[in-house]
Amino acid sequence: MKFGVVIFPSKKLQDLANSYRKRYDPHYSLIPPHLTLKDAFEASEQEADAFADKLRQIAQDTQPFILKTSKVSSFYPVNNVIYFKIDPTTELKNLQKDINQEISSQNPDYAFVPHITIGQRLSNDEHSDVYGSLRMTKFVHEETIDRFHLLYQLENKSWTVFETFRLGKE
Repeated sequence: MKFGVVIFPSKKLQDLANSYRKRYDPHYSLIPPHLTLKDAFEASEQEADAFADKLRQIAQDTQPFILKTSKVSSFYPVNNVIYFKIDPTTELKNLQKDINQEISSQNPDYAFVPHITIGQRLSNDEHSDVYGSLRMTKFVHEETIDRFHLLYQLENKSWTVFETFRLGKE
């Protein structure tokens, strides 16, 4: 079974991301806009329960923090992904690092670049056109993040919440 760990932003930021994802992201219907903390990994349900215990502890030890975005960026030329760039705060980087150290010893494929994807699998021409029109636009948004989620993938390739973890001591 595939699992992953994400932050879902506020409805306001999700709605803005979805206004682009509908057109430019083939995964639009499979998962809401999100910030990935732990890429998809294979685990049994029993292993996921053990991970959830570890994630619960990480959540208790992490205070809510501010998530900020101000622009659109791209991973081009590595791949044709367009995204809302999330400011990499110390709290966010530490949360991602703690989760990845607890859940897996494998090295991630890429360095952690906090972002919310709004377009992917675009042709070179389409990427150039879309990114060219969006990169000069300011997308200023700020919100408090107070939770993250362990997800699992269903047979139809969509993702759903396995468990939600609230930040800070309750």
